[in-house]
Amino acid sequence: MPELPEVEIAARSLASQVTGRTIVGLEHLDWERMLEPLSAEAFAAMISGQCITQVSRRAKWVLLHLANDLTMAIHLRMSGNLTVHYPAEPARTHVHLIIGLDDGRRIFFDDERKFGRVRLLDPDGLAALDAAHGPEPLAETFTAATLAHILAGRRTKIKPLLLDQRLIAGMGNIYASEALWLARLHPLLPAVAIDANGVAALHQAIRAILTQAIEHEGSSLRNYRNGYGRRGQQQDYFLVYDRAGQPCQRCGTTIERVVIAQRSTFFCPVCQLRPEL
Repeated sequence: MPELPEVEIAARSLASQVTGRTIVGLEHLDWERMLEPLSAEAFAAMISGQCITQVSRRAKWVLLHLANDLTMAIHLRMSGNLTVHYPAEPARTHVHLIIGLDDGRRIFFDDERKFGRVRLLDPDGLAALDAAHGPEPLAETFTAATLAHILAGRRTKIKPLLLDQRLIAGMGNIYASEALWLARLHPLLPAVAIDANGVAALHQAIRAILTQAIEHEGSSLRNYRNGYGRRGQQQDYFLVYDRAGQPCQRCGTTIERVVIAQRSTFFCPVCQLRPEL
C-alpha cells in the first residue's frame, strides 16, 4: 500500500502537471464503488468545469482542491496509481476512472485491486477528514515531545501503534519497520515502555526514513508509480523491510520476519532486543 512518501510524491507529481487546469468531465468509470458516497452522475456534475487550484496531501490521501470549494480526496489503498496521460495514450486494463482536462490530457486512476476510493468533500468534510488523522510526522510541530505524548500510557505494541492513522498520519508497514530498526526498538515493545532516549531515537528515525524515501520518490514493490508513471527507488535502500534471511546491515545477524497485527514485520533480533513480556 502506498504510504506517506509515495502519496506525497503522487501529489507533487500531479501538482506539477494539473494545477491550473480545468476539468472537462468524467470520461470513464467502470467501478462505481470507487466513489463514496456519490453516484457517477452527481460526481461528474460537481467536478465538470472546475479548475484544479491546488494538489496536496493529508495522511495517505491525495487532495485535488477545486475552484468551487470542493476537494477531490483520493485514497490509493493497496494498488492505486494516479497518472497523467496525453489523448493518444490508451487506458490499461485496470484503469477504472478517467478525468478529462481542458488541454486534452487525462488523469487515470489505475487500481488493480479495486480498493481505491474517491470522495468529493465540502469544507466541513475536508475538516472532518483532517480531524480523523493524527499529526503529520514531517511537520515542524511534530517534535519528540509530540511523539512522547502520543506514546504516553499506551500499552499497545509500538509497531501497530505506528500504523494507527488516528495517532500518526501516513505511517505504514514499510516505514514503521524501517524506523524501528533505525531506533533499535523491537516491534513488540509496548509504547509505554519506551524511555526518553528511545522516544528521541524513534522520532529522529521516523523523520529520517520518510525524508529519504521522499528523496528517492517512494518505494515501488509492485504497482506504485508517480504521476508521470515512473517507479520509485526507495526499495533499493531498504534497511530491514523485505530482507528476511539476509544479514543485518549493522551487526550481520540474520533478519527475521514475524506477523504482528496481520502485517509482515522485519527486525534484527540482536539490534532490536525482544522485550520481556
